Amino acid sequence: MVLDGHRIRSQTPRRGPNRWVLALMASFAVIVPVDAQDRVVDHLTLEGALAEARAANPALRAARLHADAADARVSQVGALPDPAFAFILKNRPLDGFGTAERMTMNSFQLRQTLPWPGKLGFAEEGAAHLAEAAELSADESEVLLLSRVKALYFEIAYMDRALGIMEGTRDLLREFLDVSNTLYAVGTGLQTDVLQAQVAVASMTEDIIVIEQRRLAMAARFNALLGRDARVAVPALELEPPGEALPSVDRLASVAEETRPALRAAEQVVEAAGSGVDAARRAIYPDFALMAEYSHRPEFSDMLSLSVGVNIPLWAGSKQLAARDEAAAGLAMQEAVYRDLVNETYARIAEAHAEAESARRLSTLYETSIVPQARAAVESSLSAYRVGQVDFMTLVQNELTVNRYEIETVRLTASYHAAVAALEALVGGPLEEVP
Repeated sequence: MVLDGHRIRSQTPRRGPNRWVLALMASFAVIVPVDAQDRVVDHLTLEGALAEARAANPALRAARLHADAADARVSQVGALPDPAFAFILKNRPLDGFGTAERMTMNSFQLRQTLPWPGKLGFAEEGAAHLAEAAELSADESEVLLLSRVKALYFEIAYMDRALGIMEGTRDLLREFLDVSNTLYAVGTGLQTDVLQAQVAVASMTEDIIVIEQRRLAMAARFNALLGRDARVAVPALELEPPGEALPSVDRLASVAEETRPALRAAEQVVEAAGSGVDAARRAIYPDFALMAEYSHRPEFSDMLSLSVGVNIPLWAGSKQLAARDEAAAGLAMQEAVYRDLVNETYARIAEAHAEAESARRLSTLYETSIVPQARAAVESSLSAYRVGQVDFMTLVQNELTVNRYEIETVRLTASYHAAVAALEALVGGPLEEVP
């Protein structure tokens, strides 16, 4: 059978070493890896990225401004209603608009409404709780932002190292292709070896292109979180090895109930709802309206009038009493929301903890056992190929296996750090500070 002018030889490998096999062995000396991660040059630290996000992220700034607005509402809610002033021309005769009538006067009237004691106090108390909740929600926005920054940071760092590993593997595959071409040209190799090596190089190039495009997308998202223009270039990023074993789920959940901003904000909302119930109970009591009026009579003595009025809760059944029911339902709802958030926090801590521990242990397993064994398999297959016990493609597949395991090791490291970042967001601070 002839393909492209060359005769395809039997796939049974020739026995015994020759100078081309020795050349192939020399190329394999490079396989057995220099760690591709060492080829990555780091320029942007994680701490620098976090500081940049804190300073420039517009969503975080909006959350802080929302908290400032909530704080400014507290004094407004607790203040008395504005007094009202009126100037009145009273009892002017229509036939001449004169001032000789006893009832003709120029009046100056001042009115002030005084809510029932406790109404303003509970309203201000509720607003203060909501302002504190808004501040804590802004803190929650910050810890969530930092968690997202860390997750993207480690994802990009993983891609940087994966690209380094893949490019190194592609270089080796190209060397295999050169050797297989040379062996085929002198009649000691198989054309199938050449074709398979070409396919392996092309497949690795395809994978590299996919990762490169994903990195561009992740870099744009990363820049957005840092408050940058999406087109700013993101340099190679750091990826530290996994840390030590994490605190227990129960311990992290216990700390989260005390320190997670979202939970503390939910507590403040519950307190605000409680203040709302107290205010609603006083809504049925009347407010006082005080009025003082000074009347100047041009032809007679001036006069002073004082009055006190109250509003009458005539429709209490459909207004004030219904407002009590509404406030009580709101309080029960916020308590349920808080309890649900506590349960959800515990569940998410358990999930992130399991993911982090799994990634940490598997990363250690890959680095200390699986990858070294895969590299040993490459060396073994090289020796077997030299004596004709395995074919050329076995060498390629073994090297691709090493490539896959090395990339998986890096991915697991990034997954560990991302899971730890999620735990820190759920706890409300660095895990190093958890007692």
